[in-house]
Amino acid sequence: MEADSKPKKSGARLCCVCNQNRAALKRPKTLEQEEIHQVILENQLFKPGERIAIGASGGKDSTVLAYVLSELNRRHNYGLDLFLLSVDEGITGYRDDSLETVKRNELQYGLPLKIVSYKDLYGWTMDEIVKMIGLKNNCTFCGVFRRQALDRGAALLKVDKVATGHNADDIAETVLLNILRGDIASFNSEFINIRFSLWLMLGCQNLNKFSTYAYFKKLDYFSTECIYSPNAYRGFAREFIKDLERIRPRAILDIIKSGEDFRISTTTKMPEQGTCERCGYISSQKWCKACVLLEGLNRGLPKLGIGRNQGLNSDGKKDRKRDSRTPSIESKQCGSLEF
Repeated sequence: MEADSKPKKSGARLCCVCNQNRAALKRPKTLEQEEIHQVILENQLFKPGERIAIGASGGKDSTVLAYVLSELNRRHNYGLDLFLLSVDEGITGYRDDSLETVKRNELQYGLPLKIVSYKDLYGWTMDEIVKMIGLKNNCTFCGVFRRQALDRGAALLKVDKVATGHNADDIAETVLLNILRGDIASFNSEFINIRFSLWLMLGCQNLNKFSTYAYFKKLDYFSTECIYSPNAYRGFAREFIKDLERIRPRAILDIIKSGEDFRISTTTKMPEQGTCERCGYISSQKWCKACVLLEGLNRGLPKLGIGRNQGLNSDGKKDRKRDSRTPSIESKQCGSLEF
C-alpha cells in the first residue's frame, strides 16, 4: 500500500453515482439516482421543434425546472424553443419582488420571458380582490384566475406544451384536496393524465427535493410565501401530509399512486367538457368559473361564485350589468382561446 493512500472513513455513506464523494441527499423511496434525461426520452415528453412554456414564478420549484430544461435542451440538443411564462397577480410586496427574480432568470438562462397580468386579463388585481372579499376565500379567485392566465399566456406564445415545476408534495396535496372536496371529476383518468403527465415526470420522480437541488446548484430564486396564503385550505392539507411523511416517508408517493389508480364507477355521472359561452374557455357549465367570479366582483357580489353557488349558470336571465372598469370580460381575457 502506498504511503500517501488513506483508508476511507467508516460510517460515511458515499454517493451511489460516483462512489467517491459523501452523499448529500437521501431519497426516501428508492435511494437511487434517476436521470431526468432518460425519463424525458422514455416517455417521449418532447419533440424537436416544439415550443415549450415554463411556468415561472421565481420560486425554487419553477427556477429548478427552468434551469434543468434549458440545460438539458442545450446539452442533448432537444431542439426545443423554450420560454418563461409568468403570471402577475398584482400582489404588492410579493409578486412584484418575485418577478424581479424571474427577470434575472431570463438573462441567466437566455430564455424569452412573457408576463401576463390579472389586471390586463380580468381588470382586477389580487390586492383589489382581497379588499373586497377578505382573506377567507381569496385563494379561490387566485387559483381559478391563475390557471386560466397560464393557458391564455400559452395561447399568446403559441406554445405546444406548458411545463410547471410542481413537486411530489404539490401533487399529493391536490389528490387529497380532491378527495376532501368530493371532486371526483379530477380523478378521471384522462383528466389526471393531462394535468399531471408532464410535471409528474419532471417533478415527482426526479426532483423531489427542489430546495436541496437549488441550494447545491446555487440557483437564483425567491423564497417568500404569498402574503395572502396563511388561511388557504391547501395549507391544512399540506400540514397533514407533512405529519404523515414524518411517520412514513413513502406516504407522499403512495398518495400520488392512489390518485393515479383511482377508478370511478361507470354509473357515476361525470360533467361534460364544453366551452364558456362568454369567453370561450374550457367549461362544463354555460359560464366558466372565472367568468362567474368576475361577474360577482363587477356587480359588487364577490361571493356569488364561491362554493357550489350555480346562480349564473342555472339562470340565464340574471342581471348581467357590469362595473364600468371592466367593459367586457371578452376584451379583458384576450378574446377567444385558440391553440
